[in-house]
Amino acid sequence: MQLKISRALFAFVALLALAALPSGIADTHSVASAQRKPAARKKATVKTAAVVYSCPMDPEVKSNKPGKCPKCGMNLRPVKAEDAAAADNHDGHAHDEAAPTTSDATPAPKTGTATVAPNVIKIPDTVVYDQNGRKLNFYTDLVRGKTVAINFIFTTCTTICPPLTATFRKVQQELGARVGRDIELISISVDPTTDMPERLKEFSAKFKAGPGWTFVTGSKPEIDSLLRALGAAVGDKNDHTPMLLIGNDAAGYWTRTYGLAPASTLVKVISEAAAKSSGSGGDATGKGDVQIPLPQTNAAAQQVATVATSGTPKSAGGAAYFPNHVLLTQDNRPVRFYDDLMKDKIVLINFLFTTCKGACSPMTANLAKVQEQLGAHLGKEVVMLSLSVDPETDTPAALKKYADSFKAKPGWYFLTGKKENLDRVLYKLGGYVEDKNQHGLKLILGNEATGEWVKLHAMSNPTEIAAAVLKLLPAK
Repeated sequence: MQLKISRALFAFVALLALAALPSGIADTHSVASAQRKPAARKKATVKTAAVVYSCPMDPEVKSNKPGKCPKCGMNLRPVKAEDAAAADNHDGHAHDEAAPTTSDATPAPKTGTATVAPNVIKIPDTVVYDQNGRKLNFYTDLVRGKTVAINFIFTTCTTICPPLTATFRKVQQELGARVGRDIELISISVDPTTDMPERLKEFSAKFKAGPGWTFVTGSKPEIDSLLRALGAAVGDKNDHTPMLLIGNDAAGYWTRTYGLAPASTLVKVISEAAAKSSGSGGDATGKGDVQIPLPQTNAAAQQVATVATSGTPKSAGGAAYFPNHVLLTQDNRPVRFYDDLMKDKIVLINFLFTTCKGACSPMTANLAKVQEQLGAHLGKEVVMLSLSVDPETDTPAALKKYADSFKAKPGWYFLTGKKENLDRVLYKLGGYVEDKNQHGLKLILGNEATGEWVKLHAMSNPTEIAAAVLKLLPAK
């Protein structure tokens, strides 16, 4: 007899999967490979091992289906379920609830390996210009034989570029005299038409860039070619990647990480790369050739869990899963999280704190643009929920001032409350952190009634975010 699975159960599983995705960024990436043994006898039946899909850069990101990593955009790779479980046992976190493995796990591929080999690329010797107008050859003058950290920015950016550059400034400070001696920092403009050397000079001065930190521009065809080679090309400069590419050219070692991670984390990754000895990376294939898992550079919105629905009472799953603790809005109005804000709503959820000096302000400014594109839907079918990860500082009055500075409209709630109440809600949503500065930049979208849930990056293009929200509206 075929079992009928309720929509509530689907919604419950989807939300558990979202909450189980950690917000921390892995320092390095590793790729696991599993071989399937050939059958010993003709027509022998081999039981297929269950697999899950994991990001090679961020192994803690997992899914039961193929897709793309919401953190970095890489294709998720299949790994054996037992290997993924073993990785979970070493992640340093204890969870009182775990995302269950669903029955639709895809069997291991028949090609022999469970991963795809990284792309081998050649770092081109592109003619570029630095912020002082000096003509350079990118590989020969900036990369060859050195340890480098490369990020991607443009000077007119009002979202992630200032925090990316501010983070590089902190990295420069923590590395001290090593910058310009055995480590080079490189910021490549993704808008070379606008970013002339003079503009880069002015921009670099705002962040007190010192010797060993080079800002790079050039002719658009040359820079576009360089960006493609480094896996950072985009059709729209506003969609550029927050990836940080780190390499020790002498050792043939290359990796990448998240450019908005804490400076201390980036310094650790850079220092580890610098410590590699010649040949230890094993990735060099010749002068300027490096083997790097390149990110996907298409649309930033990545669907993590979308759940099919069936005909059961529409809010049963959400009521069973979501906490209903009392929180406070920026207007000091008590609200029950599920009953007043979630039930039967399309929700957009993010995490922030008002005294943040990093990504919170650009993220909130980005969501203010989303707010405009949602139009009349906001406050009716759609609500935006910005949860503070610092309730002790973020009083309703502080949140009110913060919300007003971004011209938040009715339907956009900034939430605080008793720490124990807020912590429970954050935990259920996968947004709880011990250190407020470690909070994630994920954006959770959902239709509570149907059980459809999507996870995006909060700095994704606002048009894409708004479109993803509107897709969750019920068909008329």
